[in-house]
Amino acid sequence: MNNLLSAFRLATLPAETNSFRAEVKAFLKSSLEPMPADIRARSWMGFDAAFSRKLAARGWVGVTLPARYGGASLDAFSRFVLVEELLAAGAPVSAHWIADRQSGPLILKFGTQAQRQCYLPKICAAEAFFCIGMSEPNAGSDLASVGTRATRCEGGWRLNGRKIWTTNAQHCHYMIALVRSSGVPQDRQKGLSQFIVDLALPGVTVRPIRDLAGDAHFSEVFFDNVLLADDALIGQEGSGWAQVNAELAFERSGPERVYSSIVLLEHWITCLRRSPHASAHAATIGRFATHLATLRNMSIAVTAKLVNGESPLVEAALVKDIGTEFEQSIPAVIEAAIAMDPDAPVDAELYRAVAYVSQVAPTYSLRGGTREILRGMIARGLGLR
Repeated sequence: MNNLLSAFRLATLPAETNSFRAEVKAFLKSSLEPMPADIRARSWMGFDAAFSRKLAARGWVGVTLPARYGGASLDAFSRFVLVEELLAAGAPVSAHWIADRQSGPLILKFGTQAQRQCYLPKICAAEAFFCIGMSEPNAGSDLASVGTRATRCEGGWRLNGRKIWTTNAQHCHYMIALVRSSGVPQDRQKGLSQFIVDLALPGVTVRPIRDLAGDAHFSEVFFDNVLLADDALIGQEGSGWAQVNAELAFERSGPERVYSSIVLLEHWITCLRRSPHASAHAATIGRFATHLATLRNMSIAVTAKLVNGESPLVEAALVKDIGTEFEQSIPAVIEAAIAMDPDAPVDAELYRAVAYVSQVAPTYSLRGGTREILRGMIARGLGLR
């Protein structure tokens, strides 16, 4: 237990990231049109290919990828700063988000040289958007039981099955799918592989799913006898489980697991500054600030491990689990605060923002691994199971 907890001692960003932060702030100030809080609150679900291309023109998509592939060759600390500022501003980052955060690094680490040369420059130019093919209707968060299957055939592989809750599949060019390439679902982690699937291929059908907030960023994706070339396989056949866990460390460790509700919190504080009853909420704001500072420190500590070439699976799971609780508490607390004084006028922008975040907040403990899956990982990391 001490080994795990020691990973979260006080951590700070390197001093050289300060100048980069100032550069990002200046870019966002000049590049983003004023938007109400309920739109900015959609930040990492906001799909805007034009904005992603603006970022790419600055070298800020694929920011940690090597310059020889079009990246900026910056470290994970710089990406932390970039993501922090993008989310705080409510920038629409969804178009390039998955490719920048995990698909690009995954291809860099496990892909062939031909795959790197093909896909990474497109990612860095915001010309190729990726989605994640993990969850399935009958598997949920139990990725080891996925049933979508790739079968060897003349010319490559035949892919059959389906994926669900795939973010932005209807807008993306490619999916990195975790599928079974040998054995049966009862074999669990054995026989799983990852493939790059061109979503324009014959036999691929994408059906958007509209959620309670009226958005359609999730999709169900069907594969009907889709022919994949041999070079669609990432890494070694059968190594998909180890690879997907390395990928999930990138997904679970960043500041996006702390800042999903930050626009709402910031706008509520702005509204309180105009309220004669602001002092009644001072303790609540103080608790939020304390929790945020602690979670930010934990996330930076995990980022430091990534910079050192480590794969902090358990540490990232812990940050994601605690961070999700913080993110989900924000709309609940703000709703309760509004209800405390039903006769007080409510800022219409705040009302729309809290309504949206309240509707989507339950998904925070689903994406990137459910609370139950993460706590099982943490328990094993602590030697409790």
